[in-house]
Amino acid sequence: MPIENIPQIYLDDTKEMPDLFVYDFIMKQDVVKSKVNLGMNMFSFLQVGKKQVHFAGTAVAVNKDQSLLLKKGNWLWTELLDTETNYYCKLFFFSEKRLKEFLEKHTENKTVVKDEVPYFIIGNDNYITSYLNSLSTISNAPAIFMENLLSVKFEELMLYLIQKYGKSFELYLYSLIINESSAFKKTVESKIHSNLKLEEIAFLCNMSLSTFKRNFIKEYKTSPGKWLQDKRLQKAKETLEQGHLKPSEIYLDFGYNNLSNFSIAFKNKFGFSPSETSS
Repeated sequence: MPIENIPQIYLDDTKEMPDLFVYDFIMKQDVVKSKVNLGMNMFSFLQVGKKQVHFAGTAVAVNKDQSLLLKKGNWLWTELLDTETNYYCKLFFFSEKRLKEFLEKHTENKTVVKDEVPYFIIGNDNYITSYLNSLSTISNAPAIFMENLLSVKFEELMLYLIQKYGKSFELYLYSLIINESSAFKKTVESKIHSNLKLEEIAFLCNMSLSTFKRNFIKEYKTSPGKWLQDKRLQKAKETLEQGHLKPSEIYLDFGYNNLSNFSIAFKNKFGFSPSETSS
C-alpha cells in the first residue's frame, strides 16, 4: 500500500508549504490502515463517520462527537463511513513556526514535556460547530485575505481550547515541539499484543522493513518474528492459566491462522500442549 504524504497531496503547489492550511476531506468508501506520513500537526474535525489511528506507541478511535489534534509523523488511519452517508472531515494544518509564535504570545509555560501521547481528543460542542461553519464561510475569501483570516481563526481556536481544557491542552501543545529521542523500543513493545504486521510496526517506527529488522536485532539480539512469537505465546499461556478461555477461543488473537499451528508452536516453547494448561 503506498504512503500518502499529507498535506502535500492536497496542495496545488507542493514546493511551498503554507503555515496554515484547511482542507475538506470527503470519502465515499471505507479505508482500513492507510499509511499516512503527516508532515504538519493537524486538527481533524470529524463531522460524519468514524476514525481510528495508530501512531508509534499508541492508538485512538473517535466518532463524529469528537475531533482530534494529531502530532506530525507516521500514522495508520482507518476511516469508516456511517450507514449510507459519506465520510466528512475538515482538516486544519499548522506549522511548528505558528505554534511556537502562539505559545510565546499567550503562555508562560517553559516545562520540557516528554513522552506525551501524540494526540489530543476534543469534544465537539456548540463552539466547535460554529467555528467549523465560520471556516467554511471564509474558504470563499480572496487568496490575498486568506492567510490573515486563517491566522486569526487559528489563534481563536487555540485560545478557546486552552480555556476549555486548561493546563492539559497547554502541555500537549508544548509536547508537539519537543524533539524526542527515538521511541523505537516503546513503539515495538506497545504493539506486542496487537494484530499489526511487522511491516506496519516498521512503518510506525518510520523505517523500511529491512531497516526495522536490522535495528530490532541490534536492540533485542534476536529476530522480530521470534521475539514477537515468544512474547505472544507467553501471554497466551497466562491467558489459558486463568481458566476462562479454551485454546480454540484465543489462537486468532495471538496471530495464528489455525489451532493446529498455535498448538505446535505452544508445545515447542513450553513442552506441553495448550489444552493441558490449567489454572
